[in-house]
Amino acid sequence: IPTHSPIIRDEESGYNKNLFCIPKHYEEDLETVFIPHGLILDRTERLARDIMQDMGSHHIVALCVLKGGYKFFADLLDHIKALNRNGDKSVPITVDFVIIKSYCNGSPTEKISIVGEELSTLNGKDIIETGRTMKALLSKLKDNEPKMVKVVSLLVKRTHRSPSYRPDYTGFEIPDKFVVGYALDYNEYFRDLNVSTYMSI
Repeated sequence: IPTHSPIIRDEESGYNKNLFCIPKHYEEDLETVFIPHGLILDRTERLARDIMQDMGSHHIVALCVLKGGYKFFADLLDHIKALNRNGDKSVPITVDFVIIKSYCNGSPTEKISIVGEELSTLNGKDIIETGRTMKALLSKLKDNEPKMVKVVSLLVKRTHRSPSYRPDYTGFEIPDKFVVGYALDYNEYFRDLNVSTYMSI
């Protein structure tokens, strides 16, 4: 059974952004740092251990959800590969990518573009907000009849809009605030931040 995810409570204010190396062109746009890079990496390493323990000897097809999931996916995969090299057991791993467009011209859509056919496990969703898009993706994945599908998400927002969906593995549960950094963007900006931050909007 996966471990419970750390919870960042609504009243937590995070860390002063001046304690971190924030690019000057972003300083005015950001409110506070709430998950430092080292904490993200440490939690990601633990998620990799949990996943490897649960997978047994199954072949893993690691599927990255682009664009927001690429940084978490790469770090998670690095930890899984290290466990594969240094652990008592190892499993074959292949990598594929999926692009999800959940909004088009301001209106919600369920357009899903998938690259790849063999989908036996799912790694690397960036953030679960309402869960509607992830449910649509999982429904599409079932058409390929995988043996097993597991979802790992770095962040899950506490939101009243759709509280029913939960991924199999979660890095952090966060308040319903707008976040950027660690590949999560606002109009394609902020993906290059190593920390996860609240945005002043």
